[in-house]
Amino acid sequence: MPTQINTDSLKKAEVATTLAKNMITQAIEQSAANPQLAEEALKQASQEIAQAQTMVSQVQSTLQTQAQAQQGQSQS
Repeated sequence: MPTQINTDSLKKAEVATTLAKNMITQAIEQSAANPQLAEEALKQASQEIAQAQTMVSQVQSTLQTQAQAQQGQSQS
């Protein structure tokens, strides 16, 4: 049985990183005119990056678990 990848989680991680990129761009653009807005954009970007990391880690963990289960089955 081939390893299954949760593409929904990876798509959500992709969306989160795209949002983070946009927020970082906004922070750069606003940094001189509105430092508080730039700081808020960076905080939000940080949160999106953390969410993306969590989702990618969950997919990696699932893949590792599936690979270990397949190894166990092939050794039986």
